[in-house]
Amino acid sequence: MNDDLRAEIRAAVSAILKRPGEGRTHADGFDRAVWKDLSEGGFHLVGVPEEAGGSGGTLGDLAVVADLAAFHAARVPVVETAFLAGWLLAGARLSMPEGLVVASLDAARGRRRDGALRLSGRLRVPWARHADHVVTTVRCGHESTVAVIPGGARQMAGQDLVTADNLAGEPRDVLVLEGVTAVHVSAVAPPGLDPTALLTRGALARSVQLAAAARAVLVSARHYVTEREQFGRPLARFQAVQQHLAALAAEVTAMQVSAQAAVSAAEHEDADAEVAVAAAKATTSAGVRQVAAIGHQLHGALGYSSEHHLGAMTTRLWAWRDEFGNESHWHDHLAAAVNSQAWWPLLTGGVR
Repeated sequence: MNDDLRAEIRAAVSAILKRPGEGRTHADGFDRAVWKDLSEGGFHLVGVPEEAGGSGGTLGDLAVVADLAAFHAARVPVVETAFLAGWLLAGARLSMPEGLVVASLDAARGRRRDGALRLSGRLRVPWARHADHVVTTVRCGHESTVAVIPGGARQMAGQDLVTADNLAGEPRDVLVLEGVTAVHVSAVAPPGLDPTALLTRGALARSVQLAAAARAVLVSARHYVTEREQFGRPLARFQAVQQHLAALAAEVTAMQVSAQAAVSAAEHEDADAEVAVAAAKATTSAGVRQVAAIGHQLHGALGYSSEHHLGAMTTRLWAWRDEFGNESHWHDHLAAAVNSQAWWPLLTGGVR
């Protein structure tokens, strides 16, 4: 880990996300100005190897960018581009194409015809309406490959785009394919590039985002109860408020520690990395209820208005809680891991 490099990444990305100006909010759910600034600095592809067309850096470096984007409620597809699409392309030894590239959460069906791979299927593709290209895994007979197809921004014959949004207003679109020709195709996909691995990778990314959004709720709550006065003194001076704030801080800390541990385990390819990711997503998803409830209680009615920053954070918390598996899914995964091996070493070793 290069702490100096990560400090520089954090400072540069924070400066971009704090920058005032037009383009921060759009009816189509995309912060174009922010994405442009991130792209010009190469921060949208941190963690993607240079040989795959990325900016280089480690998974931990990428987690810094994803954390900051979530903390500032930026409407940009950092996770879908670098965490998922870049990871798939690098693993398949393909390069990032030009423009906005995102990943499909589902595998397409492939058929080779006239020397080309033609894809069909109904694919969940977050941010598809804005994407120039979509990266997807493909089932083609007994083989599995990775392919690139045009996104919704370059829609072609055989494609139908069904737009939808999650609770936070982020694009969660569906691409319907019928014989669409792949632009780039890998050889047979190596082990580990499959829907199960993609789910785990996405769960790791959402854990980082959930922890960051929860931290933003805590920061906002601390500021509000310190500045707001009641009966001639700040709200933070009341014991009941202090107790709620302490409970909120404890939950946020648990979420952050679990997410950081999972990133470290995955970055170092620890034997129990999948368990660490499962524990992180279970912990961060389960923490949403208490973080959102206490955050809104401390803010009072103000926090429920659409203009307030708190609402932007808690709607993301509720939306991200279920994406890539909620806490029930990952609790079941943890239970299966415990049942398949000695539980004490699992609890005490392997995960950093």
